[in-house]
Amino acid sequence: MATVSDRRQQENGLDATDEMSLVADELRNIADLGLHFAQDHYDKDRYGRVRSLSARLVAALAGKAAADVMQECRESVVHPTPFVAAEAAVFREGHILLIKREDNGLWAMPGGATEVGETWAESVERELREETGVQGTATELLGVFDSRLWRSRAKQQIYVGVWWVEIGDQQSPVVGPETTGVGFFAEDDLPDLSPGHKERVPAVFKLVRGDLSAPYFDPTNRSGSALASR
Repeated sequence: MATVSDRRQQENGLDATDEMSLVADELRNIADLGLHFAQDHYDKDRYGRVRSLSARLVAALAGKAAADVMQECRESVVHPTPFVAAEAAVFREGHILLIKREDNGLWAMPGGATEVGETWAESVERELREETGVQGTATELLGVFDSRLWRSRAKQQIYVGVWWVEIGDQQSPVVGPETTGVGFFAEDDLPDLSPGHKERVPAVFKLVRGDLSAPYFDPTNRSGSALASR
């Protein structure tokens, strides 16, 4: 049976070295996230070892010493850039799928942060699966929304990619670990929506209906007054 890595090599023309480089990137990301959230020194030690193993992989591929690779990672300075997220627009008989968030008690499209090693489409499919328990297929990028212009009240700028995701008629969404409710809603009967979603969800209905051109993106020099008038 072909693995995900096998399929990616076949589809993208990756050789073994390319694939191992991608694996090293994913391991480093797992380690960095683990070290950020770890609560005890045992977990920190384990994630530290994962980071070291990632460095050893890179070192073997590049013909460098693992210590030098670790030092390069510590010294690298990443240019500040907007956060990237993915949201799923799932429709059934003209109703959109929404989840009730545990953190604020408001409703939103399923979604969350992208992860290293995923394509944007894979991210939205994973988020949908984690938050509703259903397996979907991303079929179209409906738009990219700048959180600053869509009243998301986020602590940092976020580029939100909203994807049209198709699911089978036999699948029934269920409440996930970070949600307290799930359901399909009509355009004229939406529940109380989370900041940002209050503006994006109606726009998504327009995109699916063809009232707005897809993929949507925020134009240059958009002003606050222009947003308010939409």
